[in-house]
Amino acid sequence: MIPRTALVSEYDKEGIENFSMALHNAGIKIISTGGTAERIEKAGVPVTKVEEITGFRDLMDGRIKTIHTSIYAGIMARRGTSDMEELKKEGITPIDMVVCNFYPPEVGISKMDIGGPCMVRAAAKNWKDVVVVSHPSQYPEIMSCLKKGFDEETRKKLAVDAIRRTSYYDAMIAEIESDDDFPEIITLPYKKYKELRYGENPHQKGAFYTGRIEEPCIASAKKLQGKEISYNNILDANGAIECIKEFDEPTVVIIKHATPSGIASSSDIVKAWEDAFATDEYSPFGGVVAVNREISKELAEKMTKIFLEVVIAPSFSKEAREIFAKKKNLRLLEVEGLEKVERKQDMAFRSVVGGMLVQERDIKIGNPDEWRVVTKKKPSPEDIKSMLFAVKCVKHIKSNAVVFVKGTRTVAIGGGQTSRVDASWIAVHKGGERIKGSIMASDAFFPFRDAVDVAADAGVKAIIQPGGSIRDEEVIKAANEHGIAMVFSGQRYFLH
Repeated sequence: MIPRTALVSEYDKEGIENFSMALHNAGIKIISTGGTAERIEKAGVPVTKVEEITGFRDLMDGRIKTIHTSIYAGIMARRGTSDMEELKKEGITPIDMVVCNFYPPEVGISKMDIGGPCMVRAAAKNWKDVVVVSHPSQYPEIMSCLKKGFDEETRKKLAVDAIRRTSYYDAMIAEIESDDDFPEIITLPYKKYKELRYGENPHQKGAFYTGRIEEPCIASAKKLQGKEISYNNILDANGAIECIKEFDEPTVVIIKHATPSGIASSSDIVKAWEDAFATDEYSPFGGVVAVNREISKELAEKMTKIFLEVVIAPSFSKEAREIFAKKKNLRLLEVEGLEKVERKQDMAFRSVVGGMLVQERDIKIGNPDEWRVVTKKKPSPEDIKSMLFAVKCVKHIKSNAVVFVKGTRTVAIGGGQTSRVDASWIAVHKGGERIKGSIMASDAFFPFRDAVDVAADAGVKAIIQPGGSIRDEEVIKAANEHGIAMVFSGQRYFLH
């Protein structure tokens, strides 16, 4: 069935001229409002203004121009029932199509669209009889149906999409206006950014959705070259970007399988790359790298000596782009503003089957003034600086996690283990001689002294950990026996 009358009221009017002409050529009478009607008239398409239908003057600056019985009865009347007799008796025109999108949600509660979402919801409710067009991206599909008609499947699909858009609109406004961290009801406003080739594995479908963007992040990244970004690339890139945000000084973060394999800061960004890579020269193969300074020709030349999946930076020099271009599959992501990021306290979400976990985003910065030295040996001021660097690193490593650093570079990392001693042993095994004279950081307390013994035997000179174990005294005793300094930060950094 082809609609005979369409109500058209658009905020985003792009393409409305061609679309309205297509409706007119299909024999559809157009009713319209305000600025939309003016655009349609200028395109040479006949249009009836909504006030001619309602007989209702433009009250309150047009805020209620479509909120009228003649409009809603025309939309909601069920065809083939007594509803149509009532319309005829009251002289109301049936409306077979509603074309409407809304004011931007950023306008907030006081200026949010009322008439638009109401009309769209009314049309969606009566989807078997009324076609609802809720976004200009649907114009091509609608125009193709003007010739062949709208089957039930298409009508229902359009109605469901319309409900999603009204829900998104309300959710966006609620998120903008709300100051409640844990409201009783959560509706998450996300739009599909793109469909992915597959999810975590080839047999899983996947897509990337984005919400409000208020700081540099993976959702704000601009791809400059390379293959299509994958589900796992996005996870790894997000981890790299969130880690690099811990540091204002020139820093390189190398991520493999969602956890860092090397992190380093230096006044020379090339030196930072060399130090981060030296932490573990095997794991970066196929990894993701984030840099918080422009990538130069020299740095690009060093990076291209190994196989990388993704390189992220706030900018790339012309010479660097030319070098990377030789690696056609390598994805380059430009994330403006990574040099120094003001992180926003926000909520973090994780799905579980049948539900969702919500918590505050972990952006708390370690404060040495709150730390407590618990051993006979005291750390030096330089040790404290290294400890601060170490806790910034360890919070981004999967639990159980330990990291060994010298100055502002990692020399060994152990994470994702079922026991802290295993994580320590793996890091010591990988770090070898580099462990001697290093600082160790742990994401949580030591439940036993065994990990301290492993680290001390490898040559660590100081440890920072949250403390809080029932065996703290045993752990402190171990540190004193080995003649190493230990500091309790009082702050845990689990990352599951």
